[in-house]
Amino acid sequence: MPFISNGTTILDNGAFNVSLGSQVLISEQTASASASIEFTSGIDSTYPIYRFEFINCNPATDSVVFQFNLSTDGGSTYAVTKTTTTFRTYHSEGGVGGVLQYLTGQDLAQSTSFQNISDSDIGNGSDESCSGSLEIYNPSSTTFVKHFSTTMNTYQSVNYSMNNFTAGYGNTTSSIDAIKFQMSSGNFDGTIKLYGIKDS
Repeated sequence: MPFISNGTTILDNGAFNVSLGSQVLISEQTASASASIEFTSGIDSTYPIYRFEFINCNPATDSVVFQFNLSTDGGSTYAVTKTTTTFRTYHSEGGVGGVLQYLTGQDLAQSTSFQNISDSDIGNGSDESCSGSLEIYNPSSTTFVKHFSTTMNTYQSVNYSMNNFTAGYGNTTSSIDAIKFQMSSGNFDGTIKLYGIKDS
């Protein structure tokens, strides 16, 4: 029997079932010439996984990076210590492609800095933007560090499609209860949605 996706389940074929659980929209924010977007509510112990979806985040400044940071105090400060790793692949409108690359310059090693999650050159043209998602796992745990992973596609300033993958952990056993998103410089437009994902 062929495998079939039903939207909330990866694979269904009778005996073999791998479930992601139901995705529930918690909140949505629209950036309009905004310096940053902060989610300071809705991240708690209700769900084991939280997903942010970024839809056409278009910067005012050319060749910038989309980035985020975490908070344990409701957004008063965004300075959680993080260790991360990033790789990417790319292809241009002119047909130039690239192999998978490990991006050492995007890594953080026990750093409180904002984490870059897009390519380093998002275009600011009217048809240019970045889109993707971030998942954070069990952010309310007081036992474990806070794992996260991101996938982002960028319309780069010189007409490349750049696909970036970042993963890491916030090195804290305190609850993560707020997240801030911004460009590395300047304002941006776009939509960010926050979802909770149930166990099943």
